[in-house]
Amino acid sequence: MSRTLGLKFNEVMNGGFVLGATDPSTGETEGNRQNSRLALHCNVTIDDLQRFVQDPQHPGHLACTVDFPPFGTGIPCDPGIFNLFRPGNTPNERWMVYECRFTAKGQRYYLAGKKIVSKGHAAEVLQQITTLFTLLLQGNDASGALEGAGTLQLGVKSIADMAKSLHVTGAQNHLEVLKGLGLYLELFLGELWQTYIWP
Repeated sequence: MSRTLGLKFNEVMNGGFVLGATDPSTGETEGNRQNSRLALHCNVTIDDLQRFVQDPQHPGHLACTVDFPPFGTGIPCDPGIFNLFRPGNTPNERWMVYECRFTAKGQRYYLAGKKIVSKGHAAEVLQQITTLFTLLLQGNDASGALEGAGTLQLGVKSIADMAKSLHVTGAQNHLEVLKGLGLYLELFLGELWQTYIWP
């Protein structure tokens, strides 16, 4: 009988971010100028890799903490939303979505980030899958008043650490581990190749 295989991995992104900004690029520039940075420490869990691959939204569970000096460090977030290559606004666009809620200084906040991946050359795709455009809003969802913005990056070391953290759950031998990794990588690399690199 086939077992349900899942996947877990960790991801850390950080970059320039300021309160009062309404555009991620502007927030990044101003944040770097002020040495104001936000870090998002993520743990992604996919319960069922087969279902994950088949669902066009490619949803997973997101657990994370936030470091942002005006609010504090290690701020715990409620269980959040993760999507890998969710359909975007155009047929040639996909989003990698990271969204979570947290409380700081008695106020509820919603952090909404997405990596926007669109058709282009391989070098552009690499930049796109490592750049998280991020907004901070008041309240429990993305409809709240905008409080801040910035752009978080997944650096070279973070990419290596993420790769090391990949763990197939539900596997009982090396073949099942390889099968689980293969399911995830086939989706990830296949989307990049077929949709964004291959003409």
